[in-house]
Amino acid sequence: MDCGRTGPHSGAMETFESLVRAEFAPKNTYLNTASTGLPPARTVDALRTAVAAAAAGQPTDMFADVEAARASFARLMSVPDRRVAAGASVAVYTGLIAASLPEGAEVLTAEGDFSSLVNPFHVRRDLKVRSVPLEQIAEAVRPGTALVAVSAAQSADGRIADLPAIRAAAREHGARTYVDASQAAGWRDLDADAHDYVSAVAFKWLLCPRGVAFLVVPDDLGGLSPLFAGWVAGERPWDSCYGPVEELAHSARRFDESPALFSYAGARHSLELLEELGVSAVRAHDLALAERFRAGLRSLGHEPLPAPGSPIVSVPGLDDRQGELSGAGIEVSARAGNLRASFHLYNTPADVDRLLDVLAG
Repeated sequence: MDCGRTGPHSGAMETFESLVRAEFAPKNTYLNTASTGLPPARTVDALRTAVAAAAAGQPTDMFADVEAARASFARLMSVPDRRVAAGASVAVYTGLIAASLPEGAEVLTAEGDFSSLVNPFHVRRDLKVRSVPLEQIAEAVRPGTALVAVSAAQSADGRIADLPAIRAAAREHGARTYVDASQAAGWRDLDADAHDYVSAVAFKWLLCPRGVAFLVVPDDLGGLSPLFAGWVAGERPWDSCYGPVEELAHSARRFDESPALFSYAGARHSLELLEELGVSAVRAHDLALAERFRAGLRSLGHEPLPAPGSPIVSVPGLDDRQGELSGAGIEVSARAGNLRASFHLYNTPADVDRLLDVLAG
């Protein structure tokens, strides 16, 4: 990282870079956040503390960690925490939304979108699931469309959904919107209040341990039935441990899954780091690296798939280089027949150049 920059923003840049340097020290060239993000040092320390305390018979209050993580995610999504459910899986929350739809309802999705977002709708054979190219989603909403379900950023190639246009079309036709932000939360500024439902796993761009996911619902709870409600979904959880839950939480917490507590013990610290850094600063950093890579690819005669404004870069014809790159200490993915590199806050221009050097042979 260039720490010698000066100018009106140099102080903010130094703060960003010093925070990142304090939290991350990967031993390889890690360009695979679209698969799994790296946990910061503070998160690793918190996990160690929680596990050691549990082993000593003096567990920390990890339910407080769940609430802190919920509140932090809510701030990142610009919604009050009463609208955020805490769980572990986007597929589970998609299933909850799918179960709320009436027989024969039409669900509009993007072709090739991630299976956790689309498959639960297909499992319900009485729904009408229609898929169109991502770029045509807004114009494909029609009278009778009940729900538009789309990823904010596509996992396979990084393409960005035009969420304002999709939301406007849905409102025009009385449809709800459901956004999977798993490949966007953490680098893309998102206003979850603009949509009916927003879900996200947190082990990618949000840098949390696996086992953490969130669902944002409307204030009126979006017509969802708490099908898997257990004791944690009670308004007073510790009074809801036995028999039927007499009073469900009045907030989105009624849709909580029983939490993976150790994961949440770490998650709160990852989310706090992103709040400290600021998503806008992370976005600018990530996109600058992705553009550097795109320019370098073109100089080598390779044309990446179009995904303007995305830190995910997929390159046709190079997927067979993934094993070679891993052997050289560079971690990327092979996805949908392409080589996929993804750039996040712990990456540097030197990482980009090393990847380009190996690809150049």
